[in-house]
Amino acid sequence: QVTLVESGGGLVQAGGSLRLSCAASGGTFSSYAMGWFRQAPGKERDLVAAISWSGNSTYYGDSVKGRFTISRDNAKNTVYLQMNSLKPEDTAVYYCAASKAFTVLRRMYDYWGQGTQVSVSS
Repeated sequence: QVTLVESGGGLVQAGGSLRLSCAASGGTFSSYAMGWFRQAPGKERDLVAAISWSGNSTYYGDSVKGRFTISRDNAKNTVYLQMNSLKPEDTAVYYCAASKAFTVLRRMYDYWGQGTQVSVSS
């Protein structure tokens, strides 16, 4: 059983930056691919970025390419999401999740954090 705890959300002006962290415990972190999802009110939970267990492979959704960077530190059991050039449309609850496969499929992620709110003002 893997427990995930996100932190780093908050309120920021458009054009600003935030760095989200997700700390894992209770499992072998380095054996899991990790993903960051987001869900805005009334919308589905969508994959923003994903990273393989080694960190050698990454995936980004089209709306965040060139602005967001996912990374991980397996020694610290933590995955990060650096978000730059934030836009009001990035406003959402952000969730980290763990999967045994490096995948874009939401249903393949077995463990989820509780989420952290990111709000971007115009």
